[in-house]
Amino acid sequence: MYLQSLTVLKEKLGNAEQYPFSLPLLQNMSTVHFTGNVTFFVGENGSGKSTLLEAIAYQCGFNTAGGGRNNAHYVESSEASLGDYVRLSWMPKVTAGFFLRAESFYAFATHIDQIEGTDSYGGRSLHSQSHGESFLRLFQHRFKSKGIYLLDEPEAALSPSRQLSLLRIIKDLSAHAQFIIATHSPILMGYPDAQIINFDSSPIVEIAYEDTDHYQITRRFLENPSRMLKHLFEDE
Repeated sequence: MYLQSLTVLKEKLGNAEQYPFSLPLLQNMSTVHFTGNVTFFVGENGSGKSTLLEAIAYQCGFNTAGGGRNNAHYVESSEASLGDYVRLSWMPKVTAGFFLRAESFYAFATHIDQIEGTDSYGGRSLHSQSHGESFLRLFQHRFKSKGIYLLDEPEAALSPSRQLSLLRIIKDLSAHAQFIIATHSPILMGYPDAQIINFDSSPIVEIAYEDTDHYQITRRFLENPSRMLKHLFEDE
């Protein structure tokens, strides 16, 4: 584990009515401690988990449009709005790693084609494969040991079986790499002994896998889908 903690610089925060300072997570949050090599940020859309992950990427020197320290491409609205308002504590600090933004991955793949960098990704254009295949190609060829890897909703392009493949990649690297992952996937967050931080709580808190809404709702649906759908549609 390399990144030990993240501290919000509250003395620098701006108007609490303006984004990102209006995010509820900032109101009661000071320091987040990372306790293992695999951490998941979970919570509803708009809870701030992706915003905080972008801030970490910014402080790591990664391209917040997606990529590592040497990927200079731009995507509109990819600036880390909270990046200047957090401080990271390392032991030791690493500079290797990658920030995956699922929503801007197409632009990243185009950037790799433009700089003729496909050799680092298996020798094929990421655009020449399906979305899920290109994600796995990235994970398999770009992720190495002794780095920090920040993944924002990687399940967006992955089938359930390929989410399991990602878990295996994480397992193979986790002895010498650190992963922080914002996700809605109950498959991914089931990684053994992972730290799970719930952004739907104020302040944000660690939560057990079985206590997450993602696990409980998915379990109830799979146990009796007809009952859940009847309840969902009964007002129609």
